[in-house]
Amino acid sequence: MIITRLHLQNWRNFKSANAILRDVTYVLGINASGKSNFLDVFRFLRDVAKSTGGGLQKAVSDRGTLKKLRCLHARTNPEVGLEIEISNSADDPFPTWKYRLTFNIEAKGAHRLLVVEEIVTKYDGDGNEQILIKRPDKQDQADSERLTQTALEQIQANAQFRELAEFFGSTTYLHVVPQLLKFGDLIGGRKLEDDPFGQGFMERIARTGEVTRKRRLARIEKVLKEVIPQVEQLDFVRDEISGTPHLEVRYIHHRPRGAIQREDQFSDGTLRLISLFWLLLDGTSLLLLEEPELSLNEEIVAQLPRLIEKVQKSTKKKRQIIVTTHSKSLLGNAGIDGRSLLILQPSNEGTAISRATDAELEAMESGFSPAEVVLPRAQKVSGSNLQMDIFG
Repeated sequence: MIITRLHLQNWRNFKSANAILRDVTYVLGINASGKSNFLDVFRFLRDVAKSTGGGLQKAVSDRGTLKKLRCLHARTNPEVGLEIEISNSADDPFPTWKYRLTFNIEAKGAHRLLVVEEIVTKYDGDGNEQILIKRPDKQDQADSERLTQTALEQIQANAQFRELAEFFGSTTYLHVVPQLLKFGDLIGGRKLEDDPFGQGFMERIARTGEVTRKRRLARIEKVLKEVIPQVEQLDFVRDEISGTPHLEVRYIHHRPRGAIQREDQFSDGTLRLISLFWLLLDGTSLLLLEEPELSLNEEIVAQLPRLIEKVQKSTKKKRQIIVTTHSKSLLGNAGIDGRSLLILQPSNEGTAISRATDAELEAMESGFSPAEVVLPRAQKVSGSNLQMDIFG
């Protein structure tokens, strides 16, 4: 399953916005245009869908307060809303599922955070819909405390659409901070839930079965050799004394057995590449990549779309990927499907989301790259809008 459409209402930068998503989607925009906030929609749904240690109340409180989530441009309608359509493929004429959630602080009384609307709809192959949940219902009206929780997070309530809850709950976000991975033991401190910065990446590899681990590392090694020709072999090892898991790369060297480095000696870019490729192979859920070009040289960045596609092709079960970027090198790849681009453009009424125009698509089909055709539009901002981006 993949997410094919998203509607946002009063979510952070977005007063009202629609997005069409594909198997791989590139989200373009200047700094402070809302790229991270766009990704956080899917992290938020993941947190809501957790039956243990999650739910609506915690998902909001983890982000501060509802006031911090609500768009500054919300005036007459202060409710925050999300609507997601899920299909079996990007080109399906009808969705398989649609989930809508709207929430707000009650105006009177205890000022609780309550579900204003929650609708779960299932579709058959002909587009006929069946509404499985529509709230508030009679039980909610009789007991308003029920509205402090979504049906999505309740095991006893989501039996008919648990597939949807599990789909949202398995979303992976990655923004690897190489120093945390290299020196996590020395730095100390607890790992954040879901480990978004890769501090527990080595443990993740270690927990994988030996046969699967070897197969994945062999695939990663093959792709690494394309961008780092000196790489000879990539292995997983454990420290003989402590049992601590490590990655080792053997490089071609004048020594007969080559030069060996462990992950704390890797370049930041090499670590980011290995973690990216591993996660592409590790699961089938939605994968969120925030500016994957960081720490990589321009030549490798330019190859990222091709490398991602190559790694995806090496596995039967592909992950849907959403990538945020403003890298000219990454978007200079003429092989990127123009339909996969989302352009975030700040305005005086919040950030708007647009797609490539017909003329832009035609130019890209003729051989021009997204960097040449679409990126200049994504980088445009007026003086008043720039002020809003910085201070709003």
